[in-house]
Amino acid sequence: MKLGDVYWVDLPDRGGREQRGRRPAVIWQDTAAFSGLPTILVIPLSSQQGALRFSGTVLIQPSPANGLSLPSVALVFQIGACDVRRIEQRIGRLSDNDLETIRALARLLQGLAQ
Repeated sequence: MKLGDVYWVDLPDRGGREQRGRRPAVIWQDTAAFSGLPTILVIPLSSQQGALRFSGTVLIQPSPANGLSLPSVALVFQIGACDVRRIEQRIGRLSDNDLETIRALARLLQGLAQ
């Protein structure tokens, strides 16, 4: 697993408004530098384009490289930890452009933008 890879993930029900269930998610952690941790940061994806009404989202178009079959909304505002045992099979990898768009939004959300 590498930052920017897209995997099937089984997100648990946390009793709130977070995404849950089996869905694609973007790996959002440098796994080489932080190997051996029991959790990994992910950004859930949703095929529900109505989620674009939230400012912390990015639309990802399907491509052979990312392996998505539908346009998907990266719910950047829902970056969260996921038990590594919930990570399933690799779907693909985001393009450099999509990865940089998400990175810039994540920085803004975390107050790290310059």
